[in-house]
Amino acid sequence: MNCCLLRAPSITKMTEKIDSPFPRLKLTVTGVFGHCYHGYKIGDELFLEDFTHPPKFFCLGLAHALFPVIYALSFGAQFPFRDNQRSLLVTCPDGGKLEFKAEILDKEGRVECVPKDQVFKGPQPKKMQIEVVKAKGKCTFDYKVGDTWETVGLKCIPGFCGAAFHTAFPALFALNFGAKFFFMPDPNAVDTVTCPDGGNIVFKVSRIEEEKK
Repeated sequence: MNCCLLRAPSITKMTEKIDSPFPRLKLTVTGVFGHCYHGYKIGDELFLEDFTHPPKFFCLGLAHALFPVIYALSFGAQFPFRDNQRSLLVTCPDGGKLEFKAEILDKEGRVECVPKDQVFKGPQPKKMQIEVVKAKGKCTFDYKVGDTWETVGLKCIPGFCGAAFHTAFPALFALNFGAKFFFMPDPNAVDTVTCPDGGNIVFKVSRIEEEKK
């Protein structure tokens, strides 16, 4: 039988209420610079039940660009150059047609606010490490348990697998801005970053805490 002729499986409808340990988020359209077929206008507000649940009919291009930001905010990241450190602007990746402000909500549904750091003196990129903690099957790059790489801030790692770096980037972004992963043995790391190609390699992404002088 031609697989292209098979009927699509039915989709189970999700319930409106979700059981999530993660906070809700708010997106506000702050700029419109071109035509978007979603019809968003300045001032429009969208709410996400958590960083894993976008609104219905949400643009996946925006979701892709937005994910590292809402992931970071959900785990306590702060952006000291912002008037509210618990917010960040995100631009539509399709020609920059739209600009959104992402904010985190507290348990009462109010926007969390941490005033701008008045002594902020520019970027202070963190030292980061990626380590292979599990390996199975074949890896084109021949990565094995114990392999490690270091980087600073959001810099790419020369020669590193692009697919793996894409998967690791949200964790790198979050950790660079102070996120803490409360569900991990070490809250300064996340050890479940998995290769998208068959899950053959699992990485641990860590922020290396340096002693203050």
